[in-house]
Amino acid sequence: MLRMPGLIRDLLADRSANAVVVTAFSILSLIGGAGLATDTIQWTLAKRQLQRMTDSAALAGAFSLAKGGNARSSATTELGRYNLLTLNGSPVIETPPGSGSYASNTKAVRVTINAQKPLPFSSMFMRGTPTMQATATAAAVGFGTYCVVSLESTTATGITFQGAASVNLGCGATTNSQGTTAVYAGGGSTITASPISAVGVVPPSSNYTSGTVLNSYSLAQPDPYSSIGLPTGYSCSNELSVNSKNVTNIQNNGNGIKCYRGMDLKTTVNFDPGIYVIDGSTGNGLNINAGAVVNCTGCTFILTTTGTDMSTIATARFNGNATWNVSAPETGTYAGIMLYQDRRALAGATNYITGDNTSFMQGAIYFPSQTVQFTGNSTMNTKCIQIVARTVTFTGNNTIQNDCPTNSNSKAIAGIQIRLVD
Repeated sequence: MLRMPGLIRDLLADRSANAVVVTAFSILSLIGGAGLATDTIQWTLAKRQLQRMTDSAALAGAFSLAKGGNARSSATTELGRYNLLTLNGSPVIETPPGSGSYASNTKAVRVTINAQKPLPFSSMFMRGTPTMQATATAAAVGFGTYCVVSLESTTATGITFQGAASVNLGCGATTNSQGTTAVYAGGGSTITASPISAVGVVPPSSNYTSGTVLNSYSLAQPDPYSSIGLPTGYSCSNELSVNSKNVTNIQNNGNGIKCYRGMDLKTTVNFDPGIYVIDGSTGNGLNINAGAVVNCTGCTFILTTTGTDMSTIATARFNGNATWNVSAPETGTYAGIMLYQDRRALAGATNYITGDNTSFMQGAIYFPSQTVQFTGNSTMNTKCIQIVARTVTFTGNNTIQNDCPTNSNSKAIAGIQIRLVD
């Protein structure tokens, strides 16, 4: 019979089972490592999917908000397009955000969502399913400054540079046109303006000077004057027709509203500051003929109709060798607006804005439903104007420096884009 101490000594000296023990522990380590690696990959993928959902929802909400829509509804709809993860509870959609760097920003949307992700290996050692959270904030932010805005929203060309036009805007030009040629630069034109943006395509062209930034597929820009309506509480006199060679002075009773059934000016006319309404219901518009000189500091000329036929809304025609020395008001409802056409005007008509080398223009030219053809002279004083129209065509030699006084309400229009900000 073997003695007990000898048996233990023999077992300890035996090396035949060591490989089995080591192999067993090695297999357990491999299984554990593989399980943890698999869980890590799944967790990372789920986090990315959750963040993608959150980013998309925030962007959709901010886009909707910029267009005047329901940000929460758009964000919720966007979340519903994904079936990658099941959300844990309802999403939190804030506009404006209640926290973060864009807290209280009325142009921002913040989305926070939670989701649970079961992990095959780790769940064997956990009491519950882990929860992950993702947050994203999107907002409308600055995107260039523009002194030309085309509100054309179809596939038609929104901005045209043609002929031998030499256009130096000193700012950007943008259109909401969705066309494949949203902006056209052709002929012998030379364009110095940046950025040139469009919802559709801005084709490259040798007519743009070096350094011009072309932005296709940009966000549609809002009408900067959409909240400004027509004046009320006035009555109209007959057409203001001035043919005499004598200087005519038009008084306006302390910056009030004066209405005429058309204006046809052929000589020098000095207007008092105020609002001048041109009623086209009798077929007359704003006609500034060759040789006419129009002077006013602090004036807005409004083209509309008192009739029910929108085709009679007054249009504007400034003929060659006419002088237009007008600046917009600095205060009041129409601060910064020099020419304003009723937005009910029917599409199809063209308004011709031009002037001689002594003309001075400061303020916005606003024709949201019709075309403006701007034919300037390189020596015109157009250092501070903005053109907002359905479509804009440039001919002639135009120089718009957009160098506005710091205390002026006539300023370049800030463009916007939607992007993730937090």
